[in-house]
Amino acid sequence: MSTYERSACNYSYSNNSEKLRSNGTNSSSSSSTSNGSICANAETRIDSNASNNSYANNSSSSSSSSSGSSSSSSSSSSTNILQFLAIVVACVVCYWNSAQCELVFDDISAVRDNKDLRPYTPLRNIFLNDFWGTPMRKEQSHKSYRPLTVLTFRFNYWLHELQPYGYHIVNVLLHIVVCLLWRRASRLLLQQCAGVEGATNRGQQHCNNISRNSINTCSFLAALLFAVHPIHTEAVTGVVGRAELLSSIFYLCAFLSYANAATVTPPPAQRQRQVQLQQRQQQQHQQQPRTRWILLFVSFGTCLLASMLCKEQGITIAGICVAYELFVVQQVRPRELWMCVQRLFEDSTRSLTPQHVAKSNAITTTTNGTAVNATSSSGGSVYRVGGIWNASLLRRLCFLISITLALLVGRVYVMGSQLPVFTRFDNPASAAATPTRQLTFSYLIYLNLWLMLFPCDLCCDWTMGTIPLIDGFADLRNLATLAAFISLAAIIWYACTTRNLTRSRVLLMGLAWLALPFVPASNLFFHVGFVVAERILYMPSMGYCLLIAYGYMQLEEHLREKVMIRRLLQTTLALLLLTHALKTYRRNEDWRTEYTLFMSGVHVNARNAKLFNNVGHALENDQRYAEALLYFQQAVRIQPDDIGAHINVGRTYNNMQQYEQAELAYQKAKSLFPQVKPGESYQARIAPNHLNVFINLAQLIARNRTRLEEADLLYRQAISMRADYVQAYINRGDILMKLNRTAQAQEVYEKALLYDSENADIYYNLGVVFLEQGKSAQAHVYFNKAIELYPEHEQALLNSAILLQERGGAEARQLSRARLFKVLDKDANNEKVYFNLGMLAMDEMNFDEAEQFFKRAIHLRADFRSALFNLALLLADANRPLDAVPYLNQLIRHHPEHIKGLILLGDIYINHMKDLDAAEQCYHNILRYEPNNIQGLHNLCVVFVERKRLARAAACLRYAQHLAPHEDYILRHWQIVQQRLQKINKLPETAPERQMAYADYQPDEFEFKVLPPGGKVEQRKILQQQQQYENKKQQQQQQQHR
Repeated sequence: MSTYERSACNYSYSNNSEKLRSNGTNSSSSSSTSNGSICANAETRIDSNASNNSYANNSSSSSSSSSGSSSSSSSSSSTNILQFLAIVVACVVCYWNSAQCELVFDDISAVRDNKDLRPYTPLRNIFLNDFWGTPMRKEQSHKSYRPLTVLTFRFNYWLHELQPYGYHIVNVLLHIVVCLLWRRASRLLLQQCAGVEGATNRGQQHCNNISRNSINTCSFLAALLFAVHPIHTEAVTGVVGRAELLSSIFYLCAFLSYANAATVTPPPAQRQRQVQLQQRQQQQHQQQPRTRWILLFVSFGTCLLASMLCKEQGITIAGICVAYELFVVQQVRPRELWMCVQRLFEDSTRSLTPQHVAKSNAITTTTNGTAVNATSSSGGSVYRVGGIWNASLLRRLCFLISITLALLVGRVYVMGSQLPVFTRFDNPASAAATPTRQLTFSYLIYLNLWLMLFPCDLCCDWTMGTIPLIDGFADLRNLATLAAFISLAAIIWYACTTRNLTRSRVLLMGLAWLALPFVPASNLFFHVGFVVAERILYMPSMGYCLLIAYGYMQLEEHLREKVMIRRLLQTTLALLLLTHALKTYRRNEDWRTEYTLFMSGVHVNARNAKLFNNVGHALENDQRYAEALLYFQQAVRIQPDDIGAHINVGRTYNNMQQYEQAELAYQKAKSLFPQVKPGESYQARIAPNHLNVFINLAQLIARNRTRLEEADLLYRQAISMRADYVQAYINRGDILMKLNRTAQAQEVYEKALLYDSENADIYYNLGVVFLEQGKSAQAHVYFNKAIELYPEHEQALLNSAILLQERGGAEARQLSRARLFKVLDKDANNEKVYFNLGMLAMDEMNFDEAEQFFKRAIHLRADFRSALFNLALLLADANRPLDAVPYLNQLIRHHPEHIKGLILLGDIYINHMKDLDAAEQCYHNILRYEPNNIQGLHNLCVVFVERKRLARAAACLRYAQHLAPHEDYILRHWQIVQQRLQKINKLPETAPERQMAYADYQPDEFEFKVLPPGGKVEQRKILQQQQQYENKKQQQQQQQHR
């Protein structure tokens, strides 16, 4: 037997059959401690006379221990405060500029477009819908159930709606909390692995003071490295990364709860060899790990559930707790666990003989006081084979397994027992054949490790062609995969075989923390909808940071006597932290806008067509269509079979009003759909967003009213491919309305309600249908239903307000006004709202207020014909006709065919401005657009009378009387003019009055004929005659001028 020593304490002991541990927990082997290990981690074997010459208790040692403990406590407190502040400052400095970032990428769907954040949406919807606001029961749901995260988004929205800074500030605060919790958790984990709490005497107290310092430093470095690591930028700066942050908080709280619940009572510092076996077994029973079941059920269970309701990865904390229970609490060596499993299989395959039963009942004492069934010795170490399973271990493992299975069953139930469906572009390897799929998935493990080790080339999207598939074993990237797996295997092998128990436990727990949270994203049990996602590495990076920090501390201990090398090592660590912090700060700038984010991705992954599409979308949102088109076309070149890219090209051509090119692009996208194979039946899944090609193409075709039937056919094709495609129903109903098939449109909308009974747009469209059918009361009911489902539905609010206004009554007008102002709260520049508020003011006889509303509407839209005319009419009725003239001229300038405006302007010219030429021009314009307009024709006759052109006036009135034979006032006026003309005819032909009466008179100017009885009066070329008359008049004026 060999002798074991503590390098830091310089106490050596001889071997003995009894083995005591400094921390009072069970261990199965003794191991020597190297200079690089954390102190108080080695097991010792105490001789029979150890109590006489080792750990002797005396008054001097007790006094020095007391004073040392006091000074150590004070120093530890100040160190903790400094470390706390350092972590907080590091987080704030690294993510200071994230508050200036906008809502980008996935934030648009999860926050801006998510109706579950709005106050009018019932809170229960948060627990019924997925992370993006889609009902979990729907096929297009992402199946990501994170209601607690959405609840925090809703809180942000309640405070400041969609202002991005609040969302980012909350994320930074949550990241600080995670870092501080990780420091506490890693310190607790290191303490338990090192067993520092078992020190009770002078020699061990000196050793453990050093250990606590090392542990505090190691946990601080792990937290600091975690705080500044650039791989966390997507999780912290991206608002949707809050799911990772919240889940990590509850994740760590769950671990701390479990560690506190599974307490270990340290054994006495000394044992006498003469203690009877019965007394020792009684002591050992008292020393077994005790479980605080109330804390375990309530605190741990709540934190585990909350972590899972923030992000699915939270369920993996149960696996970490299992590892903690086995390797830390029970202090099981991996070899013991393996031998125990082997023994179980051996026992199950052979019958139990009496000799075997007697052997299995043999008692061997172990250091944690647990009776074991057999021992196995290898290389001087004793391993438990059958007795590692004690009652407390089994109970806690059963608890962990049970709660995990229960949560998994609940999660599957929430998903409707369906996994989300993704396209091959989201995760190309998932659609590949063997062995391409396995080789590519294995390579992705290496890639994730590489991103944590060297986070230099970060990207917001790794889908599509970013990572080319590994088609065979000849691909050189397999060497990188092999190197990664060999490295992990080497660490695992070392952790399993080393005699340094502390190092073994730390490595095993670090690997567990690195691997287990990554399992849901590893494609091991099910395929995920991404290739690489940097925010997924937020939790696994905790284990990575712990391993790096522990490795650094080991190197520093090993190089304690080599000052220069230690300083070089410290400088390297400082540079690592500094470069990580600078990279994080710089990476935040990439997340400032969608354009900067996707451009940074294009620079890293030039083979990803999705990134080019997203850059195009960002430019398209800024109405930079020509630049956007270039990126969409590049996406098509990279991924020619991507239907979405062709749709983007077509939409951009449409925005650029290049309709022929747009139609060609849409037709190309449509041709990429699975084609019908004659005589063959097969199923093919089509992504819902790809069906937008039918919507876009139909909308483009519908611009030509002669192709409405063709557009309707496209909508029917889309519906035949997907019966629940609600948007196709909505658009088809609009086409049927244009075709005046209101009954069919009503049927289409009602069928759409069968698939989406909570779609406010459908109810609104049904209201429009009933308006077209003249059923205002039913229309109002459907508008109200749309508002009930979506209280901010602007069109429903506006149209219902108009109906309420038409209904009349003080109560209806009050409700109408309230709805109009509600629209203004969302859109302060909606000119229609101001116009209708003006109309309400007119109904209430509040003309001053009406004038202001009309002017505001005109200010927002200079060609608003109704507002221009109503304001002019209001001013004219208020005896301010001259103030009305500028608005009438503005109206005619934008809408020269506005008949009522021309009539009102002509009246003002005649009655108030006495400008007969301008008035005559107004009435000629009326007859140009509406030759049979009686009022315009009659007023033109009045102009002739005012000019004393009685012959023309009589002909004009006679023509008007034939157009409107039932208008008595025209006949009366014609008779008056005719009487005056008869008197003038009695005058000599040279009389000035007679010459003026017949000036400019042309008998065929107002030529007409009377059709047979029952027919109509037909106008003969009146437009050409009026034009000829105006030309002659201009020629006469020119001759007079000459």
